[in-house]
Amino acid sequence: MTSARPTIAVTSGEPAGIGPELCAMLAARHERDPFAARIVLLGDRDLLASRGARIGLAPRYAAFDPASFAPAGGVIEVWHQPLSAPPVPGHPDPTNGAAVLAMLRHACDACAGGAFDALVTAPVQKSAILDAGLPFIGHTEFFATRTGTPRVVMMLVGGPVDAPLRVALVTTHLALADVPAAITRDAVRGTIAIVAAELKRRFGVAAPRIAVCGLNPHAGEGGHLGREEIDAIAPAIADAIAAGIDARGPVPADTAFVPSHAREQDAIIAMYHDQGLPALKAASFGLGINVTLGLPFPRTSVDHGTALDLAVDAERASRADPRSLVAAVALAIELARGTAR
Repeated sequence: MTSARPTIAVTSGEPAGIGPELCAMLAARHERDPFAARIVLLGDRDLLASRGARIGLAPRYAAFDPASFAPAGGVIEVWHQPLSAPPVPGHPDPTNGAAVLAMLRHACDACAGGAFDALVTAPVQKSAILDAGLPFIGHTEFFATRTGTPRVVMMLVGGPVDAPLRVALVTTHLALADVPAAITRDAVRGTIAIVAAELKRRFGVAAPRIAVCGLNPHAGEGGHLGREEIDAIAPAIADAIAAGIDARGPVPADTAFVPSHAREQDAIIAMYHDQGLPALKAASFGLGINVTLGLPFPRTSVDHGTALDLAVDAERASRADPRSLVAAVALAIELARGTAR
């Protein structure tokens, strides 16, 4: 647990996406009702100012100085991350791919080094980074590699405060054709272990109850619809139970997310991205939060993409919904303080 007023880093995401506008909305909200934290925004200072003005906002940004005390409450600091080319809203430019990765690298290293207590990320455009010739799968994998963490878990959180839906994934940004080979006993066992440990450590769940989905329809129908449940998933669940974890399954995915069943779990582990996240987003899109489990520091993110179609037009950009970013910051503060639910 850190101080009652932790320092939270927020990366501004894809320069041509909706991230800069959402950051301006976050800053405006912080001025009206300050978070119980020091907020440091990473991004190009000129871009952040101009995109805020574009939607009628003029946040009181202050230059970040790691050697100084935080400014008065309600002011967000900016750690300047210069871009290589002026971005055009709605049109990602690979020229800025290296600058976006540098921003993520600086934020990650500062968090790992203890300068920040938690990290919040706005969405990036993976295609722009890849088109720049730079290897990038996603934030989750980037931070795991950067910190030398052998296994991390992507988990989304949404739904009502008194009965949150938490959905963790065994595989993340992987082509569907490649998923079955990635569903190994070790991968499932490792995911269950990380989810159980982080629910205790970060969310204060003393005895986590975890439902584990099968990969195939009807959880494989006794091997008639696939053997992944028999060969990998069920043995991994047995390993978890032997280690003292309350894990159950394999549960058919169409049963696991039935509300009456989901309410009885502290987390549901899905085998792949589009098995688990549609249910989460249907329940709480715009308010969902992406959490990376297993890193040396808490990391949260929004549950949506760069919204290039909104960013391209100033009027539409002004109607973007900042609630997921606000919720991601609020949860990052709670995780940093050890008070998350």
